Amino acid sequence: MKAAFAAGLTLLASSSFAQERDQPPAPGAAKSAYQIEMEKQWKAHPTLAIGAQAPDFSLQGIDGKKHTLAEYKNSSVLAILFICNHCPASQLYEERMIKMAADFKTKGVQLLAIQPNAVSALSPHELNFTDVDDSLPNMALHAKFKGFNFPYLYDGDTQQIAHLYGPKNTPHIFIFDKTRKLRYEGRIDDAMRADRVKITDARNAIEQLVANQTVEFPQRPVFGCSIKWKEQTERKADELNEWKQQLVNLEVADAAFLKKLRANPTGKYLLINFWATWCGPCVEEFDDLLQTHLWYRSRDFELVTVSTDDPDAKAAVQKFLNQHHSAVKNYQFSSSDVYALQEAFDKKWDSGVPFTVFIAPDGKVLYQEMGEINILKLRRNILAYLPDLGYIGNAAYWAKSMDIAK
Repeated sequence: MKAAFAAGLTLLASSSFAQERDQPPAPGAAKSAYQIEMEKQWKAHPTLAIGAQAPDFSLQGIDGKKHTLAEYKNSSVLAILFICNHCPASQLYEERMIKMAADFKTKGVQLLAIQPNAVSALSPHELNFTDVDDSLPNMALHAKFKGFNFPYLYDGDTQQIAHLYGPKNTPHIFIFDKTRKLRYEGRIDDAMRADRVKITDARNAIEQLVANQTVEFPQRPVFGCSIKWKEQTERKADELNEWKQQLVNLEVADAAFLKKLRANPTGKYLLINFWATWCGPCVEEFDDLLQTHLWYRSRDFELVTVSTDDPDAKAAVQKFLNQHHSAVKNYQFSSSDVYALQEAFDKKWDSGVPFTVFIAPDGKVLYQEMGEINILKLRRNILAYLPDLGYIGNAAYWAKSMDIAK
């Protein structure tokens, strides 16, 4: 199982997002395991039919209030989007969602979003394009960060509403008329990249409904990340089991090694965290850094930890690493002369620990924190630089969000 999982993780690193699509196999070609699994899920959670009545709902929003279908009874058109925090396709549509909500507000159109994924079914590698998971508290964080101007509701625990509506992917939009009959479902438009859009399907459908016209094209195929149903926990369990089976090692870091580490010989985007067992902030943020590694390790990313504890404290350092299962590359200062070792790594490092540095493959420092990290800010900076893995848009999305010029 471990070897099979490792092979699967390699595949995910090269084509994880490309697999997550609503696309039939080529004529005569055998269906992939992914396509077979998706067809199974779609049969278990069929998509609402055109002309069907909108299923009622009562869902918790990021504002702490319950929201129901009846709450929006005065809207001439109701557009319900199934989106999430973690999906790169959903992320790339956020600006268009925000603009759609603003543009149609004065025309009596209500747009709202529902997060359908079960957090319990999200594997770490499925979070390799995000700073947060899909839980309700993190939905609130994400919506505030991106400036959502529409209700954002949570269905991740029971998924009852997701089952009734049957979204295939995130994003997936359902548009209802005044009587709350479904008149359009499918994609928002025909391209994830906004600069390549030619057909604005959802906007066209809304405009036709506002004008009391029949929707010309009531259904369009969707493209994005598959819904993570709560019964799909096996992959997450397998991945976490594989991680727990990895050894926790501790090696020595002398001045020569630290100079080499600073130059980044890994060929990857390297995150280095200097810490100590006696440092409260170091201990507090350690698990967040390990989680970040788990999420991004399927990409060109590596985490290295370096303990600044005295060499005599090796047993205590190893114990801490074991307790936190730090199955990354861990090092410890080779000497009690911390000043010499600090200087060997970076002559400007003069603030003790924690000290966290994010370095490009060419050795350029892209981001650093002398002191306790802000984990969301750190992750967002990392995501702004990691390669897009075969499709364009994700790094630019994060760079724009963080106002990083590239």
